[in-house]
Amino acid sequence: MRTSLRVAAYAVLVDDNRILLSRLVPHLRDGNAAGRWTLPGGGIDPGEDPFDAVVREVEEETGHDARMTALLGVDSGVRGSLHSVRVVYEGEITGGALRSEPNGSTDLAAWHPLDAVAALPRVELVDVALRLWRERPAVGHVAAVSPR
Repeated sequence: MRTSLRVAAYAVLVDDNRILLSRLVPHLRDGNAAGRWTLPGGGIDPGEDPFDAVVREVEEETGHDARMTALLGVDSGVRGSLHSVRVVYEGEITGGALRSEPNGSTDLAAWHPLDAVAALPRVELVDVALRLWRERPAVGHVAAVSPR
């Protein structure tokens, strides 16, 4: 079996004990992720720097301008024939206005209280990224989260 590689960059954006998340569109090919909440971010275009990609993706998916303030770490996982490498940054909102992504991979952007995230339908990346944000491991890696 041949495995394809997808490299992406995501932002943990926390303000006033709330986190900004994007909801994946219901018609995604990956039925396990459709309708679930994820971090703003996404695929890195060929030749694009991950740092630039995450800023672009935050604006595309949420309408907000953001500045990345720290590299939290890297997460990697294989599902089927897709190997995903995810670069996770911490950032802050610097401008723009909250809106949903028009005609994209997400259909809604919203702020959620941090203590309510555990009850949301979400992709595993949200849990991994929050652990990176809270624990700040020196090596930028946390053990895999058990499947929900």
